[in-house]
Amino acid sequence: MPSGGGFAEEPVAVIGIGCRLPGGIDSPAALWQFLADGRDAVGEPPPGRAKLWERQTVDPRGGDARIDVRSLQGGYLQDVSRFDADFFGVSRPEAEVLDPQHRLLLEVAWEASEHAGIRPESLANTPTGVFTGLSYTDYMDSLAGHPLELPSSVLTNGHSVASGRVSYVLGLNGPSMSVDTACSSSLVAVHLAAQSLRAGECDIALAGGVSLILQPRITRSFARMGMLSSTGRCRAFDAAADGFVRGEGCALVVLKRFADALRDGDRLLAVIRGSAVNQDGSSDGLAAPSAAAQRAVYRQALRSAGVDAGDVGMIEAHGTGTPLGDP
Repeated sequence: MPSGGGFAEEPVAVIGIGCRLPGGIDSPAALWQFLADGRDAVGEPPPGRAKLWERQTVDPRGGDARIDVRSLQGGYLQDVSRFDADFFGVSRPEAEVLDPQHRLLLEVAWEASEHAGIRPESLANTPTGVFTGLSYTDYMDSLAGHPLELPSSVLTNGHSVASGRVSYVLGLNGPSMSVDTACSSSLVAVHLAAQSLRAGECDIALAGGVSLILQPRITRSFARMGMLSSTGRCRAFDAAADGFVRGEGCALVVLKRFADALRDGDRLLAVIRGSAVNQDGSSDGLAAPSAAAQRAVYRQALRSAGVDAGDVGMIEAHGTGTPLGDP
């Protein structure tokens, strides 16, 4: 082990993936096939939610009474209500009012571990970290005053408990934290997980995020601000771009230090050579991106990875399909 207990510039290996995504995708193989087939996962809200939302899309401030139904189009999971509480040791009363985002994290963490060739039970009492990205509290907001609400619901459905519950159920002793940096939450969670592995705080890390659209309130707000596509399609970097489309899902990766993955004979799905995080600072507005800050973080990430910009073969961009975000 390097001096100081750290692993400095050690690359990080992705050895497992778990996911639940729109279009009935419940595994990495299903995701690959979905993309290979050129299918589209954008559609109307699931019937149960659509029926509920019909009564909740009235704008209390007047003006346009309802949002354009096309603004409700998105990438949805069809059923988020099923959960094997007994399997995860969650009591029935708590399971009744447990945020589906927490449920998905438990299920996908288990599946990701198995995909990595690791028996989840074998992780108990090991320095395994959990780093999860979450942003919205739709479920907890709607639970207020519900007849089944428990006195502890505010605590047990909190964002910090989402990652803590995974650590608790699997008996993990590594760092456990939930991250909310809006659209970048999952990526920042992966960055923090890689840093934790390099610092020697954990030997394995589960990192990713979850987001479910369980209420129309945020969608309604985005629609009022003109951020959502009126066509239900996101045309990033296109002259016809008129906004983005919301989506939901859960995905986690299992990470290990590269040398450890080689030593253990793990299947290498990808290698994270470097990453970087910064903030726009003062710009044209709270939500307005800063071109200078973005250039700086690109350079920092390249330095971290030891990669020349000319060697980069593909860039995945955060294209919002909006005049503010795309530039």
